[in-house]
Amino acid sequence: MRVKVAGTLAVVSVLAGCGKTGSAEPALTGPGVLTLDRATPPAPGGEVGEASTEFADARDLAMWTKLSDTEKDVDRIAKLDVNKTVKGSLYLEPKTSAWFDGFRGPFLYQDLAGDIVMHARVKVEGKNGGRPKRQFSLGGLMARQPGSYASPNWVSITTGAAGKSGQIEVKWTENGSSKPKEIPVKAGWVDLVLARAGRVFAALYREQGGQWKVGQRWPSNLPDALQWGVTAYTDWDSYAALKKDAAKANARQVKGTPDLKLTVDFVRFLRPELPDYADPLNDKSVPENVLVKVLTPAGA
Repeated sequence: MRVKVAGTLAVVSVLAGCGKTGSAEPALTGPGVLTLDRATPPAPGGEVGEASTEFADARDLAMWTKLSDTEKDVDRIAKLDVNKTVKGSLYLEPKTSAWFDGFRGPFLYQDLAGDIVMHARVKVEGKNGGRPKRQFSLGGLMARQPGSYASPNWVSITTGAAGKSGQIEVKWTENGSSKPKEIPVKAGWVDLVLARAGRVFAALYREQGGQWKVGQRWPSNLPDALQWGVTAYTDWDSYAALKKDAAKANARQVKGTPDLKLTVDFVRFLRPELPDYADPLNDKSVPENVLVKVLTPAGA
């Protein structure tokens, strides 16, 4: 369900004074306010629900496509399996790689269109356990414009080690320019949501035993059909002089010291529902607690 952006909110008041009635104030235009009691969680099922994967069987991997296969890139995945290394989960170890500006890393995806909530439960560790020791070793969710190697466009929410260990990173990349934001987070399992609803992209997260929080909102100006899926990358330091040359770095596998393993318990897809008058990019129209309700599964 694609969401219309804004309705019109008219405010008319009658002024009384000195026994006379004043004229109505001018109408104010803009989005209406969506209150918590009127907000509804995203709906499961439908065609996007069929893309959901619990990773209970090795055959579940067949539902997912490797970007390196479809767009003829270097395969930067060292190990990938379902229900083998970790029972009931997808397991991924990336080689030295990066998703930043024009740099590329591993990506498993499904092609989906329209407004979507992608919800996953993930855990990121170093290869020997604990937190990753190499900078920018992150794993999580991404939505990407297909065929955008020359001018990359994508959004992501990942967890692991960014500039420091123990962080959530939310990142918007537009025409090859990335704008990341880091948020401290505890180690262990983390629930992640990456969603598009009307004219907003949003990234949300929840630490184990905690409450959902909004990491970031961005304007939704990507095409209707996108690649929605899972990414993991690691070991930015090993790029050395190639940190300034994405084209050369992307042309081959950079040797390094990768230190990340990603475990994904499930990936579930849902449809968000918003009334026409609500503008989810405007936090006055859709406050943070309301956005959480609209973009996180009921009972999750």
